[in-house]
Amino acid sequence: MKNTITILSLFVSMAFYAQGNTVMGKWKTIDDETGKAKSIVEIYEHSGKVYGKVVDILDADKKKNLCTNCTGEDKNKPVMGLVIIKGLSKDGSEYNSGKILDPVSGKTYKCFLALEGNDKLKVRGYIGLSLFGRTQTWQRVK
Repeated sequence: MKNTITILSLFVSMAFYAQGNTVMGKWKTIDDETGKAKSIVEIYEHSGKVYGKVVDILDADKKKNLCTNCTGEDKNKPVMGLVIIKGLSKDGSEYNSGKILDPVSGKTYKCFLALEGNDKLKVRGYIGLSLFGRTQTWQRVK
């Protein structure tokens, strides 16, 4: 009985460790210019690629905003529920080769994600080379 409890405890703790060691889950976006939390983005996997969609907007006045500056199929869609991270692939400890959409400007950038510990996510959007871009640090929602 004692061995069964020990094994079960070990299994549960490994499952929690593995969950914290992935980019999948909900993240609080932090504006790199103001330092303020803006939204909650849920990052998930679909068909072997990584995506992220806005599941909450923290400023009540902006909850019903539309992506008016977006182009294509995202034009005039509500920001709430909008998929802003599209088609990233895992490459070692990073996720890259995808795009990120800025719903305020409507611009799309190349993107990569990298975990910094279990609860911080480095999100970089850039044009051309990664050298020319901006980085935000998002915080895991627990």
